[in-house]
Amino acid sequence: MTDAEGQGAPAPERIVRVRIGGRVHGVGYRAWTQDQAKARGVKGWVRNRRDGDVEAVLAGSAAAVDALCALLWRGPRAARVTRVEASPAGPEDLDGSGGGFRQIATV
Repeated sequence: MTDAEGQGAPAPERIVRVRIGGRVHGVGYRAWTQDQAKARGVKGWVRNRRDGDVEAVLAGSAAAVDALCALLWRGPRAARVTRVEASPAGPEDLDGSGGGFRQIATV
């Protein structure tokens, strides 16, 4: 599906907000997530949270988003993931990702 004028990128099939818990700060988790997302063509963002979690919004094909959500349980070598919670999100949650995948400020 494209915008009303027939221009622009197709709308993503799936958009989810994910919270990841465990040892996910200070281990390269955000950079790893960004690399994994870019490799799969997933758009969105990732950030640290002050409560110790990592949060991300992922947008793309259902297959790519599902594959990345499954990988989030693994994380980089030094991470110890204990929780991955995904919930539906909308285009407004992409927070101006600019069509790519980026790290944004901690909340």
